Amino acid sequence: MAFLTVVVGIYVLQSLKNLNQITNSLLKEEFEIINKSKVMMDDLFAQERSEKRFFILQDKSIEQLFWDRSKEFKENLSDLKELLPFKWKSALSDISDLHNDYDSLFLQEVRLIAEKRIEEASELSQKGLKEKIDKLISKVREMETMAEESIDEKMKVSHLQGRKALNITFSLCLLSLLIGIFLAFFFTYTFSSPMKKLGKATQFIAQGDFDYDPKIKSNDEVGELAQFFRQMARRLKELEEVNLDASPLTRLPGNVAIEKTLSVLLTDKKPFALCHTDLDNFKPFADKYGYAWASEVIKEVAEILKETVAHAGSHGDFIGHIGGDDFVIITLPSQVDTICSHVIKEFDHRILKFYNEVDRKRGFILGKDRKGIEQKFPLMTISIAVVYNGGKAFESPLQIAEMAAELKEYAKTLPGSNYVKEERA
Repeated sequence: MAFLTVVVGIYVLQSLKNLNQITNSLLKEEFEIINKSKVMMDDLFAQERSEKRFFILQDKSIEQLFWDRSKEFKENLSDLKELLPFKWKSALSDISDLHNDYDSLFLQEVRLIAEKRIEEASELSQKGLKEKIDKLISKVREMETMAEESIDEKMKVSHLQGRKALNITFSLCLLSLLIGIFLAFFFTYTFSSPMKKLGKATQFIAQGDFDYDPKIKSNDEVGELAQFFRQMARRLKELEEVNLDASPLTRLPGNVAIEKTLSVLLTDKKPFALCHTDLDNFKPFADKYGYAWASEVIKEVAEILKETVAHAGSHGDFIGHIGGDDFVIITLPSQVDTICSHVIKEFDHRILKFYNEVDRKRGFILGKDRKGIEQKFPLMTISIAVVYNGGKAFESPLQIAEMAAELKEYAKTLPGSNYVKEERA
C-alpha cells in the first residue's frame, strides 16, 4: 500500500511537472515568436515602402527611415536569438542572412542612384530587392507558422500526457482498491478528478476556447497548474483582442478599448477628463509628402502623447488611437492643463523636422484644396478638445464623443496649436 502510494504520488507529480513545462514553454517561446513575427513583418513592409519611395524621390530622410526599420528588425531578431532554444537557430540564421543581403542590395541601389545609373538601380529594385524581400517575408511567415504548429503539437502532447496520467493513476487506484477502499476513493478524488479536468482543459484551449475554466480550486501542484492554464487562457484572449483592436501603426488601443475604458469610468462614477487631439492641415501635408512620411507624423504624435503622460500624468492614465490623426487621453481633471500644454509645446517643436527646409522657412506649403485650386496651407498644428465628467454628467461614451467632437471643431477654428475645454457638473 505504501509502495503504491509513493508510485502514484511520484508519477502524478512528474506528470504535473511535464504539463507545467509545456505551459511555460508555450508562453516563453511560441507565443513570443508569434508576437515578434508580427512586429518584424511590419518592419519589412515599412522597409519595402521606404526603398520604393527612395528610388522615386531620392530623399535622404526616406533612406534613414529604411535604416531605422532595419535596425528595429535586427533588434527583434536578436531578442529571439537570445530567447529561443537551439531548434529555432537555423530559421533565425536564415532570416538574418537574408536581411543582411537585403540591406546590402539597398546600399548598392543607393550607390547606383548616386552615380546616376538609374536603369541599373531600377533593375536592382524590381528584381533583386523584390526577390529578397519576398523571401524574407516568406521566411518570417514560415517561422510564425512553425510556431503555430508547435503550439498545436505541444497542446496535443499535453492532452495525451494528461490522459495517460489519468489512465495510469486510475489503474493504480483500482489496484489500491484491493488493499483498501478508503485509500482508493481518496486517490481518485485527489488525483483522478483534477487530471480529467486538466485533460479536458487542454483540449478546449487547443481548440481556441480561451474562456474554459477547469474549476480546480486546490492549493497543491494540480491547483497551481490549473492557475497557469487560466492565466495562459486569459493572456491568449487578451492578445487576440489587442491584435484585433490596436492600431497597427502606433500599437495603441483602438476604439473598442477606448469605449470600454469610458464605460468603466462612467459606471464607477469616477471624475475624469477626456482630451481629444487632432492635427490641423494634416491632409495637405500627406498629399505633398506622401503616405509613408505622414505615417511617421502619426507615430511621432503617439510618442509625444506617451512621453507626456509618463512625464505629467498618473499611473491610471489611458492613451488611445481613434484612427488617422485622432487620439484620446483619459486622465484626471487636475492634470489636464499640464498635459495639454506639454503636448502642444512638444508638437510645435518636433513637427518642424518633418518639413523640408524651404517649407519650414516660409511657414507654409503649397497644395490643392478639395476643388483642385492651389493655395497656401499653414504648417501643421494640434488642437485638443477637453471634456470633463464629474461622475454623473454623461450617460454613455457616445455623449462624451459628441461633446468632444463639437469642442474639437471649435478648437480647429482657432489659430495655432491650442486646447479648449468645457466643464459639465
